[in-house]
Amino acid sequence: MRTVSEATAGSADPSGDHPSIEHARLAESPGAEGPWRMWGPYLSGRQWGTVREDYSATGDAWSAFPFDQARSRAYRWGEDGLGGICDRFGFLNLSVALWNRKDPILKERLFGLTNGEGNHGEDAKEYWWTVDGTPTHSWMRWLYRYPQAEFPYERLRTENARRGRDEREFELGDTGVLDENRFFDVEVRYAKASPDDLCMVVRATNHGPDAAPLDLVPQIWFRNTWAWGVDRRRGTMDQVLPPTLTVGGLEAVECNHAHLGRYYVSAEGSPEVLFCENETNAVELFGARRNDTPYTKDGIDRRIVRGDLKAVNPGLQGTKAAFWYSFDEVLPGQTVEVRLRLSHAAPNLTTFGPGYDAVLRDRQAEADEFYDNVIHADLTPADRHVARRAYAGLLWTKQLYRYDVRQWLEGDPGVEPAPESRTRRGARNVGWRHLALADVISMPDEWEYPWFAAWDLAFHTIPLAHVDPEFAKEQLVLMCREWSMHPNGQLPAYEWAFGDVNPPVHAWAAWHVYRLDGYRDQGFLVRVFTKLLLNFSWWVNRKDASGSNLFEGGFLGMDNIGLFDRSAPLPPGYRLEQSDATSWMAFYCQQMFKIALELSRHDPAWEDAATKFLEHFLSIAQAMTTFGSRDVSLWDEEDGFFYDVLLHPDGTAEPMRVPSMVGLLPILGATDVPSWISEECPDLTSRLRWLQRRRPDLMGPLLTRSTPEGRSLLLSLLDKPRLVRILERMFDSEQFLSPYGIRSLSAAVKETITTSVSGQSSSITYEPGESRTGLFGGNSNWRGPIWFPVNVLLADKLRTYGRFFGDSLTIEVPKGSGKRINLVQAADLVDNSLVDLFRPVEGSRPADGQRIEATRDPLWQEHPSFPEYFDGDTGEGLGANHQTGWTALVAHLLHPRLPGRPPGR
Repeated sequence: MRTVSEATAGSADPSGDHPSIEHARLAESPGAEGPWRMWGPYLSGRQWGTVREDYSATGDAWSAFPFDQARSRAYRWGEDGLGGICDRFGFLNLSVALWNRKDPILKERLFGLTNGEGNHGEDAKEYWWTVDGTPTHSWMRWLYRYPQAEFPYERLRTENARRGRDEREFELGDTGVLDENRFFDVEVRYAKASPDDLCMVVRATNHGPDAAPLDLVPQIWFRNTWAWGVDRRRGTMDQVLPPTLTVGGLEAVECNHAHLGRYYVSAEGSPEVLFCENETNAVELFGARRNDTPYTKDGIDRRIVRGDLKAVNPGLQGTKAAFWYSFDEVLPGQTVEVRLRLSHAAPNLTTFGPGYDAVLRDRQAEADEFYDNVIHADLTPADRHVARRAYAGLLWTKQLYRYDVRQWLEGDPGVEPAPESRTRRGARNVGWRHLALADVISMPDEWEYPWFAAWDLAFHTIPLAHVDPEFAKEQLVLMCREWSMHPNGQLPAYEWAFGDVNPPVHAWAAWHVYRLDGYRDQGFLVRVFTKLLLNFSWWVNRKDASGSNLFEGGFLGMDNIGLFDRSAPLPPGYRLEQSDATSWMAFYCQQMFKIALELSRHDPAWEDAATKFLEHFLSIAQAMTTFGSRDVSLWDEEDGFFYDVLLHPDGTAEPMRVPSMVGLLPILGATDVPSWISEECPDLTSRLRWLQRRRPDLMGPLLTRSTPEGRSLLLSLLDKPRLVRILERMFDSEQFLSPYGIRSLSAAVKETITTSVSGQSSSITYEPGESRTGLFGGNSNWRGPIWFPVNVLLADKLRTYGRFFGDSLTIEVPKGSGKRINLVQAADLVDNSLVDLFRPVEGSRPADGQRIEATRDPLWQEHPSFPEYFDGDTGEGLGANHQTGWTALVAHLLHPRLPGRPPGR
């Protein structure tokens, strides 16, 4: 019987017992080593401006390697390109470059403003969309909107620099260069004939009213591994010429690499083939006397844009090559197309024969078949479209992340030496020398965030589990591996500061991925759980300074939600006991308890771990709901809400009375206790009975309720009265409830709240949109907007409460309406509000807001964006606007509920 990789276009269905051919491919390539995963969209959208490429003394990554240097300077750790792919090791890269004959540079990569240039932080200033993709990357589509006028680089910089934080960002669509649809839509399609045989089609359509010229320049190049004195594997590229080239109607480049072997890249037609080296132009950038090669990285740019014939190698060889297609006049509505193929096989008569089109046709049909099985059949066409685009974004933002912190800290002697400031005590990532990653990782975004973030990634795995559960599990395990997790147990936050603190959501994500995968992979749970034991200990040892079971977690990913920067050290003698940090740890305990219970059904030895996390949760619950370390409770009885408490050196304690998401997060501390524990967990049951007799003061968080089905148990950080009081505020449209989810700060904070710490004044007020402060760079805002991840968590736990209380607990939604619903219905309301961000209202999606995407033109309406967060009043998408990973949770919300637990041990 043939494997899927042996199946060719037009062959019989090889899917066997799998629901689709793509599912069969996934089964054939379950792990990172799988053949179908060798090539994918792993090429970054931005490598410049990253910490990895910063070898400066100041640590200002944005200015150390700016956009203007990227075309001429070799990268150390990765590569970037437009709509590109690479092998999973990042040695050989393929993407497209463009020139409209007006731009001062070849369009080889996406442009955006650095943190200091944007009036609301860093921001990409381009329009592109991930249109489609399958998890094995057998089929991929990517679309870029390229202006026919000169790209307004400087105007975007100067106008945003002129604007203040109270003004909107100035976008490409505001410059007028796209008026009358004067742009090309450039679509890149990839289809795999086999795991190492890829067809690439680049199609450009003129949507403007006039004819316009366009140059399409597909490029192939090797990552520079040889210039740093560490890895001497230097690939070679040579043009294939007669008599070696035995067929006409195409041009080809032979690529040889010690690890990859030999590949051929063939280009249909008669493009001019250009060669240079992937080496820095030190003369032009830094005023050096000479370059190591006359044919530097920017040679193709200089040849095409400046007409510099000496910039490319007349010997037709190098480490970077391009196929230059020139179209002097593309008529209105006309589409021009170029076709390429990457394969081990030398070009022959079949390279662009009938089988080529059949591969593209079949892979597209197989992608449709795959999503017909993944996306629920009852969804409307509009909802199906959003879900499929969300999955495409997640799959396209799987990027190769290479970073060896030890090498980076030490530098490359004689090439890129590290400054002395890099290894000083307290310098960036100096305590993370063990971290050495060279893995394909799910990124939040390919431009704004081309680096992983631990808590973002955990949320990515939930929708990923619907399409590729093995990859989702692999990602969660990767964060816990020895080359990622700190030896002390901390999970890495993100490259700007691996030691920053992200919320502990890993266990929650692992449990949900396990459920979505059919409750079958206990080995995965064991691998994650055993490593999370170390992480949990790190939290207890490092973030509970007084041993009070109240935690000081830092900013916890919620950036500027506090009155001051909660990740910065407080003045001597001060300490902040955090409602959200403590809630996260109660939540963490419960998820570990749940996983240990599940494992105990397969091996009773895990029962002891379940008992440990049960008791630890009870201790945290007691501390949080009674009194803190100085007899000040995080719960404010008068306000009916939880607040952070600032402990002063003189022994006094000051509640930070800011009604924010910090006070809603105690809702997360809820999990049902399965009824089968009395039969299957005798030790745990005995311990519970002992606690009920000997420590009844601890047992308040274990709620019990009799139902027609039997006795129901719930572990809850909140008792019923406190839960009701918090929910009354949460579902008040004048406070937290918006038409599109739960706000991160109450809209009732109309007047500025101010406090003083050691003479330093800090304040906060409701800001529903983009941040008006520079805290955390000013590029995100938790002072009013709606954030997908915490909304999804809150809805998940409302559903848990709803299962326990049933109709015995209802709340008025919205407050003052007279309409009462139970908590399962309240959870559905939150989930549906999030989905409504993507559902058209009078022709446009609320998430599109006032941006150009809201236009009624079908060319814009077809493409939903997936922003980082949303305006708390209008729902307009804000922040990173190009498929920030956790917003793809909308695809998960569009699915039916998670499967129930199979009965029996």
